[in-house]
Amino acid sequence: MSEHDERRRAGPVAACAAGGLLALAGLAARAQPRLSAALYLASIITSGWFIAPRALQSLRGLRADMHLLMTVAVTGALAIGEWFEAASVTFLFALSLLMERWSVGRAHRAIRRLLDLSPPTARYRPPGGGNIAEGPVEAVPVDATVHVRPGERIPLDGVVISGRTAVNEAPITGEAAPAEKAPGDTVFAGTINESAAFTFRATRPAADTTLARIIRLVEAAQGRRARVAQWVDTFARYYTPAVIGLAVLVALLPPLFAGAWGRWFYQALVILVIACPCALVISTPVTIVAGLASAARAGVLIKGGAFLEAPAGLDCIALDKTGTVTYGTPEVQYVVPFSGHGEDDVLRCAAALETESGHPIARAVVRAAERRGLSPPRAEGVRDLKGRGAEGRIRGALYWIGSHRLMHERGAETPDMHARALAVEDAAHTLVALGTEHHVCGLLAVADGVREGAADCLRALRALGVEQLVMLTGDNGATAAAVARAAGIDTFQAELLPEDKMQAVNALARRYRRVAMVGDGINDAPAMAAASVAVAMGAAGSDAAVETADIALMADDLSRLPWLIRHSRRTRRIIKQNIAFALGLKALFMALAVSGAATLWMAITADMGASLVVIFNGLRMLRDR
Repeated sequence: MSEHDERRRAGPVAACAAGGLLALAGLAARAQPRLSAALYLASIITSGWFIAPRALQSLRGLRADMHLLMTVAVTGALAIGEWFEAASVTFLFALSLLMERWSVGRAHRAIRRLLDLSPPTARYRPPGGGNIAEGPVEAVPVDATVHVRPGERIPLDGVVISGRTAVNEAPITGEAAPAEKAPGDTVFAGTINESAAFTFRATRPAADTTLARIIRLVEAAQGRRARVAQWVDTFARYYTPAVIGLAVLVALLPPLFAGAWGRWFYQALVILVIACPCALVISTPVTIVAGLASAARAGVLIKGGAFLEAPAGLDCIALDKTGTVTYGTPEVQYVVPFSGHGEDDVLRCAAALETESGHPIARAVVRAAERRGLSPPRAEGVRDLKGRGAEGRIRGALYWIGSHRLMHERGAETPDMHARALAVEDAAHTLVALGTEHHVCGLLAVADGVREGAADCLRALRALGVEQLVMLTGDNGATAAAVARAAGIDTFQAELLPEDKMQAVNALARRYRRVAMVGDGINDAPAMAAASVAVAMGAAGSDAAVETADIALMADDLSRLPWLIRHSRRTRRIIKQNIAFALGLKALFMALAVSGAATLWMAITADMGASLVVIFNGLRMLRDR
């Protein structure tokens, strides 16, 4: 080859040798339309603001991480004139950093908001006697007697001393139906006293309540998760110095034996251009962003790329019962009429007595009547029967409504009615009886219904290779067994507090490689944070559960779980295709460069072509499946 031909072939190299890499970038800039160049440069500077300082820190620490890899990629793209590619790379990577930072910040703020569930003050009598005082919950000593009025939140954990009431324990146990409390029963901070005043003995200080422990457990579990190293960082740590070292060797070693310094310097530049990991770096963010957008359209909120890939390898899924497998609100399942009454008549009269009540079971009765289009008659003189039910007059006749115990006390129960009542209770339903002074009108079976399609969803999960499906609940064993049978779940654990759920998830994690926890309440947050993948029922779930979760099903649709696994596997498959293609093409051209057969323009064309291929392959995630 003549000297003139060699100079013509190495035109860009000559520019680089004369003015350095910046001179080559300058040539590329002049080749761009001025407006386009200005916009590309603005994008690179504003997005690079989040990347360059960390890359500089990495360089000073002599460790090659993803930020340094990104800086090399952008510099390489500028050097070969691909300003659009450089701008795209910096923008996508900066966007992923901001999404990660936003997600973590939101999660931590949601955790701290749990403290708002506990009232700041309490009325209490110090241990050993004295006057009732009102002060900060932090000042209440253990063994103090605390007084709680109807409608107030319970300020501390303790044991009931006097009074009977119903307590909404959903913030702790996740159960929709209020728990009846009597002397000797345990109450938790943050739960709501719904019916009557009572007193309890404080058993724990404010800093050690069940609610406070939930907050600590979530924060600790998230801290452990944040220390997991990312594959790309590990790859960048070795890839970047390796290719730079290879380019230096190609520029120096062959000329020592055969001369032709200019030729081998040119091949070293080819290697640097080929090594520019633009296609590799772009491939994953494009696929991830497209996958996240596609999931959002399907009603699945995924909080980052790592969480999009994770469901692909799930071996075990743990599900909360109330609000997850079930709807989370009690509903009338069926009506058993007696004494010549019809179902509609029983529902009308029951709704008339329950219209003014705020109790969840009463609201379920009213909703059942509304769904049937029934208009309840007017009930007069309705009064509460101290935790057993209520009574009032309808069309001049005295009606009562309440529990099996109230039906027994009224003396109107026949053997057949008793048998039907036991059947309702054996099915883990709450029994509501309606009667008059003379007879029982009928029974209503109230329960939290299993979500429609739950059984089909679980069968689909098994077909996808999920080895174990287990239900975790704070409800009693009989109710849990009934729900498990209806949903087709073989394994369940009942009567679990939040820390028990977390321990159950940890035990599953020791048996299975990757475990997901699906829940909707504050009580599920520790278990969700301890799981490999945390999924929240987003529409009706608590803020803490949704913010702690990696993924939220915004429509509360369990059928999205099998879809999520398939979507995740498709994402992972496309990412692997992109990485294999980008690295394979680079390996091929590096081999050509080392052998002296590659040119700079071949490298530029290959790099640009590889970038386009992986971009379009990644954008396939936007197509609905």
